[in-house]
Order: sequence, then C-alpha cells, then structure tokens
Amino acid sequence: MYQIAICDSETAELDKVEHMLRGRHSPLAERVFLLKRFTNIEDLLQKVELEHYQPDVLLMDISMPGESGIEAVRKLQGMGSCEQVIFFASSAEYALAAFGVAAVSYLLRPISEKALFQALDKILGQMQHDKRRYVLFETNCHVRRLALEDIIYCEAQGKKQCIYLRGGECVLLRMTMTRLREILCIHREFVGIGVSYIVNLKHAESWDRQTLLLDNGQEIYMPRGAYRGLPALGGVESKEISQRLFVCCRKQICRECRSAAYMTEEHKNGSGIGKGE
Repeated sequence: MYQIAICDSETAELDKVEHMLRGRHSPLAERVFLLKRFTNIEDLLQKVELEHYQPDVLLMDISMPGESGIEAVRKLQGMGSCEQVIFFASSAEYALAAFGVAAVSYLLRPISEKALFQALDKILGQMQHDKRRYVLFETNCHVRRLALEDIIYCEAQGKKQCIYLRGGECVLLRMTMTRLREILCIHREFVGIGVSYIVNLKHAESWDRQTLLLDNGQEIYMPRGAYRGLPALGGVESKEISQRLFVCCRKQICRECRSAAYMTEEHKNGSGIGKGE
C-alpha cells in the first residue's frame, strides 16, 4: 500500500488534486493507497515525528503560510522521511531551490492531469525498483530511519528496547515492547518470541522447540508453544519455510519438525536424519 500526503493551505486545491489522484486514469487507479490531507505544515511535521508517519509521496505547495514548502521538506528529510516530493507553485521562482532538496517534479499551477500523472509515473516506476521499506523511530531526541531488512531482532532491556542491525549496530529506543510490536509486527516477516523478543524471520537460519538461530549467530530461547506457530506467525514464503525445515533435518532435529505443516518430502517418506519416534 502506498502512503500519499498532500499539503496545501487551500481546500479547493486539495480537493482538485485528490480528485485527480482518485480518477480512473490516475497511475494510482490500480494500486492500493492511503491519502492524507494537510492544510498546514505543523500538522504534517507532528504526524511524522509523533506517529512515525512516512509518506511514500508528498505533494507540497511551495508557498505555505508561515514557512515555505522547501523548508518543511528539509525538516522532514532531517527526520529521515520524505524521499519523493512533487512541488506545486505559481511561478518558476523557486524551481532551483526545489531541486536542491531533490524534488522529483516542480509543477506550475494550474496543475494538469498530464503533468501530475507523468510525475507520479516516474516516482512509482522508481519505487518498483527500490524494494527497501523503512520505519521511523525516535532515538535520543531525533528521528532515525531504519530499513526493515536491516533489522535482525529486537530485545527488551528494562524500560528500553534494543534493535540489533546488520553490521552489529544496536539502536536503543525508549518505548514499550508492546508499542514496538505494533510498529514492526504488521510486516509479515516480523514475529514476537515470548515477551522479550521480536525477530525478523528473513534473518533466521533454523529453529527447533528450544532455540531460534539467526544469521548473525545469535540464539534466542523459544518459550513453550512458540515453535508450533512460528512459520504461520512469521508469514514468510512457504518455500523459505520448507528450506529452513530441511536445514533442521540436516541438523538432526527432525523429531522437532514432525508436527509442522511444511515438512520436506524426504522427511515425510521417513528417510530424514533423526526421524521422530
């Protein structure tokens, strides 16, 4: 799903752009998207900072009251947000400055469907080639953007949560584990293990009823009953699960796999290593 944000102080302009985006000829017509409207910059900045809102595309009026759209985009980029921006303007006066903050397009009013759709086509085409997804976290009074694929696992440490990344970095967060689960576990590769861990199953090498082994060498204890539901909760592709269960068989723990839904054919035929009783 795409997150689209429009920021314009004029309600009529918001209505016009929204109508275009929802039209049957729009590049978004065949895509699922959520559109949010903002009539002032302060509301947009608060949404990003306090609620970790991260629009995939921002359509911004460059002449907002009190603060220019360009300055607002600079602030958003400082928070790790707002990579794809389309500016609306009444003249070409600020075009150079707009492209200085890496705007994708600078469209002159009145906005035409053709110009808007061309800009969106460019963005959506680029996004198809860039599959990385991100999440925003507040760390030490600033917002940090983390790629989901870089997160290996999260561990509760008292009142703080520690996110372990590829490369060995640990990011400390001041939030509850419950809130962290709400943010991460909506993504199919993340699953909670007990009350203290969240793991990214795309970094899991193998698991049995006692431990889960991650690709950074970390072993996580599996609470009672966690093993049986792990593949379904993780939501990873069944092919990946089959491959991992085959690894389990190679590690002589097939008796732990025998009740799993995704058994290998070798295991089903009774020739797997360490076959269950």
